[in-house]
Amino acid sequence: MQPKVIITCAVTGAGDTVGKHPAIPVTPEQIANSALEAASAGATVVHCHVRNPETGKGARSVDLYREVMERIRAKNTEVIINLTAGMGGDVEVGAGENPMHWGQGTDLVGPQERLIHIKELKPEICTLDCGTLNFGDGHTIVIQTPAQLREQAKLIMSYGVKPEMEIFDSGNLWFAKQLHMEGLIQDPPLFQLCLGIPWGAPYDSETMAYQKAQLPPGAIWAAFGIGRNEFPAVAQAVLLGGHVRVGLEDNLYLERGVYASNGTLVEKAVKIIELLGTRVASPDEGRQILKLAPRKK
Repeated sequence: MQPKVIITCAVTGAGDTVGKHPAIPVTPEQIANSALEAASAGATVVHCHVRNPETGKGARSVDLYREVMERIRAKNTEVIINLTAGMGGDVEVGAGENPMHWGQGTDLVGPQERLIHIKELKPEICTLDCGTLNFGDGHTIVIQTPAQLREQAKLIMSYGVKPEMEIFDSGNLWFAKQLHMEGLIQDPPLFQLCLGIPWGAPYDSETMAYQKAQLPPGAIWAAFGIGRNEFPAVAQAVLLGGHVRVGLEDNLYLERGVYASNGTLVEKAVKIIELLGTRVASPDEGRQILKLAPRKK
C-alpha cells in the first residue's frame, strides 16, 4: 500500500444530476464552497467542472472557471486544483435514419478551444480523456481521436500543467501508454482509472487489478467506481497501491437513502484509508508525490 494516499474530490461533474440530489453545486460560488468543504474534510485535490448557473448543464466558460478558482484560492491556498478538460467532445447523433442530424447536446470543438481555460488559468492538473466512448444508452458519443489527443497533450505540456489521463477502458489505457512512450506525457505519468461508466470498463475487482497491472513502471495512479461502487473502489485502490477519488460527480449517496455532500464523501474515504493502515496525503505531500512544483507561499 501507499504510505500516503491522495484523495481527489470530483465536486460536481457535468452529468444530469441536478434535481436528483437536493444540493448539487451549480453556481461558481456553490462549486467553490463545496470544493472548500471537501478540502476541509481531507481532500488533497479538488477536481472541478463548471455548470451554466441558469440551466445547471455542463459549461466551458473561462469566466466561470476563473471565478471558481479565485473563490477557492481566496480561502484556501493549499489544496491542489484539477480542472476538467473533458468538455467539448460531445456528439449527440441523430436518431433513427438521420444520424447526421446532430442533436442539441452536441458540443464538439478543437483542441485549442477545448483547453482555453487551461491555457489562461493554468491549474496544477487538468484531465485528458484518452479515447472515444459510447456514453450511456442514448445517442451521445464522447469523441477524442488519436490526433486530437496528441495535440491536446502537446498543448497541456506547453502550458506547464500536469495531465491526469482518464482511462475509461483498456483501449484508452493502451493509447495513454503510447502518449507516454512518445514523450508527450512527462514523467511520472498520472493515470485515473474510471470504472463503471456505461459503456466503458465495468467496476469489479478483476478489472481494476488488470488495469493496474498494465501501467508502466513508475506510474502514479488512482481509481474510482461510480454509484454504490465508490467506496469498494476506494478500499481496493488503496490495497493495490493506488490513490482514490470520491465526490458528487460520481456518487450522490453516503449510504442507501442518505444523500451525500462532498465533505461527507471525503470523510468516509479518509476513514476507510485510515482503517486500512495508511494515511491521507496533505496537499503539499500530494505535490511531492505527483512531482508538482512546490506551492507558492
